[in-house]
Amino acid sequence: MSLIDDTRGLLATGPLCNACLGRPVADRSFGLTNDARGRAMRTALALEADDPYEEPDEPCWVCEGLCERFDELADRAIEALGATELYTYQVGTRVPPLLEENDRLLRIDAGFDPEAGEELRSELNREVGRRVGRRLGADVDFHRPDVQFLVDLEADSIEIQRNSVSIYGRYRKLKRDIPQTEWEKFDESVEELVAPPFLSAFRGTEAVFHGAGREDVDALMLGSGRPFVLEIKQPRRRDADLTELQTAVNEGTDGKVEIEELTFVTHEMIERVKGHDGSKTYRATVDFVEPVAAADFEAALETLEGATIEQRTPNRVDHRRADLVRERTVFDVEGSLTDEYTATVEVHGEGGLYIKELVSGDEGRTEPSLGGLLGVEATVAALDVLDVAGVDGPFLMPEFRLERDGDPVSGGDVSSADRTEP
Repeated sequence: MSLIDDTRGLLATGPLCNACLGRPVADRSFGLTNDARGRAMRTALALEADDPYEEPDEPCWVCEGLCERFDELADRAIEALGATELYTYQVGTRVPPLLEENDRLLRIDAGFDPEAGEELRSELNREVGRRVGRRLGADVDFHRPDVQFLVDLEADSIEIQRNSVSIYGRYRKLKRDIPQTEWEKFDESVEELVAPPFLSAFRGTEAVFHGAGREDVDALMLGSGRPFVLEIKQPRRRDADLTELQTAVNEGTDGKVEIEELTFVTHEMIERVKGHDGSKTYRATVDFVEPVAAADFEAALETLEGATIEQRTPNRVDHRRADLVRERTVFDVEGSLTDEYTATVEVHGEGGLYIKELVSGDEGRTEPSLGGLLGVEATVAALDVLDVAGVDGPFLMPEFRLERDGDPVSGGDVSSADRTEP
C-alpha cells in the first residue's frame, strides 16, 4: 500500500493526534519527529484529495492527549529534580496498560504489523528526554546516567534516582587495631575516618568503602597505600574539590589514616578494585621460641623463594571462610636476623597469601612455612603491608577515569522562560 493508503487506514480507526498518526511509520525517513510525520501525512492526504488541510480537533483515542503533554512532563521532571546536580541523565516512562493496548490496536485495526514503527513508550522517553536535556543543558547517557527520571503516567508522579559518585584513591593506615570497614568490636575504621567529609561534600545518604583486599586489623598499611573506591550513594552534588577533601581527611584523623591519588572514576572501577589480581609486599617482625642459626635462616628463605605454598584456610578465619586448600606463590622473600630469637622478613607474594601462616605454619595447615623449615615455633609479632600492586597492569587504567567538563547543572539552574521554550 502507498503512504496515502496507510494514512487513510490509520485515520479510519478514529481521531488521531499527529504524533500517533506518524508513529506507525516512524521507521520511514530520518530527522523527523512523529508529530512532523503525522502532519506531513495529513498534508499529503489533503493535497491528494484536493481538500482543505485541517488539524485534528478531537481528542486522540490512542494516547488520550498524552502526546500533547511532553513539555508539561519535562517541566515536572525538572521541578522534581530540584537542587540535585547532574552532568548526564536518562528519562524512562511507565505508560498505563490501556494506552499501550490502544497503541497496539491502532496498528492492527489499520492493517499494519503490530510491531511497525515505534512504541508509544519509546516516543515518550525520547520526546520528554530531549526537552529535559535541552532545558538543563545536560547530556543523555543510556548506560549509567547521574540521574534517572521515571515518569509514571499511571500514578501521575515523577521519580528521581540518583546514581552514586565513585572516587578512587589509596590509603595508608598508620595505626594498628583499626579495621578497614565498620566493625562493632572496634571504635573506628578506615571507612569511618575517611567517609564523613565526602558524605558531606556530595550530600549523599551513605558512603560505602570498597578496598582492594584488606590488611589484618593489627597490621599497618604503609608505602604507596591500598587502592580503594569510596562510593557515595544518592548524592545531591556531583562535584567537589578532591584536593580539599584529601587535606580534610589527612589533617582530621590524628595521624591514623592518610589518603592520596584521589580521582573520579566510573562505577565499573568498584569491581576493578575488588576483583583485579594484585600482589602484596609485607614486612613482618618474627619471634622464635628457640634460637635460630643464621645459616638455617638463610636456607629456609631460599626454599621459600619462588615456592608454591599450599594453605588450608587458617584457624583464625575458618569461622567465616570456607575450609579450602589454596595455592599461592611467594615471588620474592628476604630477611635478616636481629638476634637469634628475632628476625625481620619481607615477602612479595601473590594476592591471598596468608603471611602470618607462612611464618607459623598454622599447625601444619600451611606447607612449606618458615617455622616448619626451621623446626622452630615462629610467630609474627608485627606486620606491615608495604605495597599493593596490580598483576596485569595498574589498578587505575585510563578507561576507568571519569573526566567531565564544566560544572554540573540542576533544576534550580533552569528559569521559567527556559521551561516554556518551544
